[in-house]
Amino acid sequence: MINQFKTLNPINLLLLFAYTFFMRIAILANPPERLNFEFLEPYTKLLIQIPIGNDFSTISNILLAGILIFIQALIFNRIVNNHALLLKPGFLPALLYITTASLFEPFLVLSPTLICNFLLIMIMDKLLKIGKSPNAIMIMFDVGIFIALGTLIYFPFVVMLLLIWLSLLLYRSFNWREWVSGLIGFLSIIFFLAIFYYWNDNLGMFYKIWLPLKNKFPSNFKIQYNDYLVLVPVAVMMVLAMIQLRENFFRSFISTRKAFQMLFFMFLIAILSFYTKPAFKLYHFLLCVPPGAVLLAYYFSNATKRWFYESLFLILVVAIQVFLFV
Repeated sequence: MINQFKTLNPINLLLLFAYTFFMRIAILANPPERLNFEFLEPYTKLLIQIPIGNDFSTISNILLAGILIFIQALIFNRIVNNHALLLKPGFLPALLYITTASLFEPFLVLSPTLICNFLLIMIMDKLLKIGKSPNAIMIMFDVGIFIALGTLIYFPFVVMLLLIWLSLLLYRSFNWREWVSGLIGFLSIIFFLAIFYYWNDNLGMFYKIWLPLKNKFPSNFKIQYNDYLVLVPVAVMMVLAMIQLRENFFRSFISTRKAFQMLFFMFLIAILSFYTKPAFKLYHFLLCVPPGAVLLAYYFSNATKRWFYESLFLILVVAIQVFLFV
């Protein structure tokens, strides 16, 4: 299966579409009785009313989520190929994106993080361009706007602001205009939210929106390890990818090295930002899918022992299906 997607064969588009819904067989066969979809944060709903959410039936929710994942996978695949992050262009990034976006049941339904991943993929594309641009001011401004829009949908997305400055450290010499432009882009959207609260004599509530940033990082975690055994093959692939990346690190183009360092920071921020959400939900980690899928695609793109990597991928797919059905 991996070999099939190493090429840009158009038939792979149909195979990817079928594969997207194959990975949803378990939840389609036994759908939950009710699914709640909160598209915006409560502080945004006061400003913007979008008449969607609980109007979807369970099946419609699952099918629409699958279509969105498929669209994201194609956009993601184009970006990875355009920036030459793998040995050769193909559909491996899309395949791994769909696979990792199917790991857990909360990933298979509509969620704020699913919508935010459109923004995260666009941010990834913008940040991969800054090393090739003579001036990154407008790129950083756009990234700031994307992060602000994501924050209106899902508050932990605000922590992605750190990624702006980490990326500038990686790619460019210090230019205070570039460092400030991302923040200005972010504040240009948040400014309208502040004006709304001001008009309603409610600036105190606007201040409270940002209080979760002061939350202490939890020291104790209650984890049902049986629920996360599906991550074992993913962890093995990640380790193999890191080994592969280390072996090729100094033989790669400088832009490729910096790209994977930036993606590592994105992955880390996506994981750690959960602390800003008091009512933590597993779908938060859907934000880890774009950077994680690049790393997995890198491993399969460079792997040489076909019997091994095909077996490893098959084990992952079977494990996902088993744990979704159980």
